This record gives sequence, structure tokens and C-alpha cells, in this order.
Amino acid sequence: MSLSLRQLRYFVATAEYGQISLAAMNLSISQSAVTAAIKDLELTVGVMLFNRTPQGMELTAAGRQFLSHAYEILAKVDEATHLNLVSSDIEGELVVAATYTVIGYFLPLHIERMRRLYPRLRIQLYEVNRETIEEGLLSNRYDISVLLTSNILNPMLTTETLLSSVRRLWVPAQHNLLRRDGVGLREIAEEPYIMLTVDEAAHSSLKYWSGTPYQPKVLLRTSSIEAVRSMVANSLGVAILSDMVHRPWSLEGRRIETVNIQDPVPPMDVGLAWRANSEFSPQMLAFRRYFQQAFGLPGTNA
Repeated sequence: MSLSLRQLRYFVATAEYGQISLAAMNLSISQSAVTAAIKDLELTVGVMLFNRTPQGMELTAAGRQFLSHAYEILAKVDEATHLNLVSSDIEGELVVAATYTVIGYFLPLHIERMRRLYPRLRIQLYEVNRETIEEGLLSNRYDISVLLTSNILNPMLTTETLLSSVRRLWVPAQHNLLRRDGVGLREIAEEPYIMLTVDEAAHSSLKYWSGTPYQPKVLLRTSSIEAVRSMVANSLGVAILSDMVHRPWSLEGRRIETVNIQDPVPPMDVGLAWRANSEFSPQMLAFRRYFQQAFGLPGTNA
């Protein structure tokens, strides 16, 4: 029996989310399909890749090693099938600015891919806040940026959203809200709340809270996503954050579950921004086309 790309994708999703139910939900398939794919994959490689526990799916030592290979295989397939439309002869320097969340949870994989796709392109990367990025793009200090496009309001900048990451409620394992049929902001407002502040997260959250008669009972404001993760996992509060930054385990090894929110909560949009009407250099064009191809966006002339 040979392994398939479908099995690899289902395996990676299960490893990342730590639960078959969450993996299936994010893959938009049935739980039985994920379960069957993982069983077939384990038969093919001849080892157990997961330990099944009441808390979820935990990678075995062999599973962690296999995960590294799975990432590499899927990246190679992605490059071979989608990312070969721009010449690899592009050379020179590109100055890119990115915000904290983008640097930590989105960009490194793509920078590594571009380094292999365009070995003669030098990407100079800076981590700065949105205000600094806006000023730097307008003054030509940065060529292009990767940031939360949902935070950009400056009409002198053009944005292109690559993905929209759904925001869900984070709760500790066995929290009482996990047993409810529906959870809205009214129920969340009754819980102690951990408010993330980095990348204007607090401002973004208060915008959707302000449209309701409820307000979060903020126990802690912090710029650290890991602090939010640990506080939630240790039953000290709940939080609303995007799937992009969710990980199923805290640093202490405690479980973090997610719950769909019934009330309207906008997703976190991630994408590119550049100075409006700017003339794209070959380096900027290669950078933008990479992301268009990686996320299946239609190519347009800059």
C-alpha cells in the first residue's frame, strides 16, 4: 500500500490541531475520513504515529519525525504544481516589513520557500508595527509589507488579502462552555477574559464587542500570545483569537479547545500592502505573484 497526498494532509491537520474533530472541521470533511486516512497511513509506514488519549491525538516519537517529512513533501508538491510561473532568475534586494503576528505565525515558511525558488533574491525583513509600516511604505523605506490587512485604513495604500483566519473562543479542556449547544458573546461575557493587545488585537475585539450590550470581563491584558495560551489552558480565563495562532497545547502541556461563536465575529485578514499607484519592481512582482499562486488568487497586473 502506498501513501497519498490526501493522507499526508489529513495527518498534518490532525497533528496541528490535536483532535480529529478539529482537523475534519478545518478540512471540511467527515471525521471518519480523517480516521480512516490515518489508520491507512500507519499501516503503510508500519508504525503508530499517534497515541490516542481522552484529550486528543498526541504524536508519538515516530509521528514527530514523520511530521517533518510530511511538511517537506507537501511543500515540494506545492512548489512543483503552483509556484513555477515566475522566473527563478529574479535577483536583487527586496525590503519587506511585517507585523509581529505575521512574523511569528505566517511568514517564515513562505520566506524559506521563496529563498529556494529565487536563490538570487535577497529579502531584507523588518518586524515593525502597523503605523511604522504605513509610514515606511509611503516614504519608500519599505517596498512591500505583509500584515493584518483588516487593520489598514490608509487610502494611500493598496492591500490584497491572502487569507481570512476565523476567530473562535479558546477555552481549557472540559470547560463548561464545551457542553453547550451554542455559545455567543453573552455567555462569553460571563467568563474572565484574557485580552491580547499585540497587533491591535484589543482594538479589533472591542469593535465587535461594542456592537452588543455585553462587555468582556478582562482579567489580563497582554501582548504575549503564549501568555494567553497558558492562562486559558490553566483555567484562568477564556479568549477569542484566530485559528492562525491557535495551538492545541500550552507550554505546560495543557489542552486548549476552540468553540465556534454564534454572534458575528470578523475573521483576521492577512495579506500584502504597498503604496498605491507604485510601480512594481521585478522583485516586488515576484513576491506578490508567489503569494497569488500560493493562495490561489487570480494574477493581475500591478
